[in-house]
Amino acid sequence: MEFKKTTESDSNYNNLENMGMSELLRNINKEDKTVPLAVEKALPQIEALATAVSEKLKSGGRLFYIGAGTSGRLGIVDASECPPTFGVAHGVVIGIIAGGDSAIREAVEFAEDSETQGWNDLRKHSISEKDIVIGIAASGTTPYVLGALKKCNENEIITGSITCNEGSPLHKMAQYPVTVVVGPEFVTGSSRMKAGTAQKLVLNMISTTAMIQMGRVKGNKMVDMQLSNNKLVDRGTRMIMEELNVNQPEAAALLKLHGSVRNAVNYYRNGKS
Repeated sequence: MEFKKTTESDSNYNNLENMGMSELLRNINKEDKTVPLAVEKALPQIEALATAVSEKLKSGGRLFYIGAGTSGRLGIVDASECPPTFGVAHGVVIGIIAGGDSAIREAVEFAEDSETQGWNDLRKHSISEKDIVIGIAASGTTPYVLGALKKCNENEIITGSITCNEGSPLHKMAQYPVTVVVGPEFVTGSSRMKAGTAQKLVLNMISTTAMIQMGRVKGNKMVDMQLSNNKLVDRGTRMIMEELNVNQPEAAALLKLHGSVRNAVNYYRNGKS
């Protein structure tokens, strides 16, 4: 199959500067509506990758996301949300971006062009065959990500990818590729738009399903969430009230004493956290 970089294809719209605000917003929204349908077509690929991730995490391994620019930032966002949402340690899901932490807020020139730095960045975390690495790149051509996955494959580390161009080099490099073909962006080449939205959806699916399979959700509740603000304390209190049929003061006291919904419920029912 001939590789065509559709994320760089000319927009379906022209003369954007002549559109009024209402027209601009309607057309952006029209394009955004196509993203979930494109993700749906990739569900078999997503299932294969999510299953591999779940198996590695359940066996004590770690999940690494690695990318550059918008793709790298999306991986870091998803990784950073796992500890507060699901109560896992910060080192279980790790996001790595070309250019390091400063690139989270400001673009680092040419950081994505190194074919060796991605692997060097992974090695700082003592990565091994126990872990799994997902390369994220809308184009599927980012040297930083390609070089990292190539070395992972050579070192028997399971690899996955999330891209938006059919037949891309990254799709071919990954053992578990996911390709969500969203087509041309509203602003030509601005892959932070539809491609970024697609990547975010896939990342949500992968991490959420893995955490559910690890037992980090009970029913439909985040029973291991970190109680890092009053909103989450109130949510946890309500969860305990519903689960144990106790009043608010008793639920709040249980939560404060045991530190999580899971521990509070287990202690109440079994006499141990």
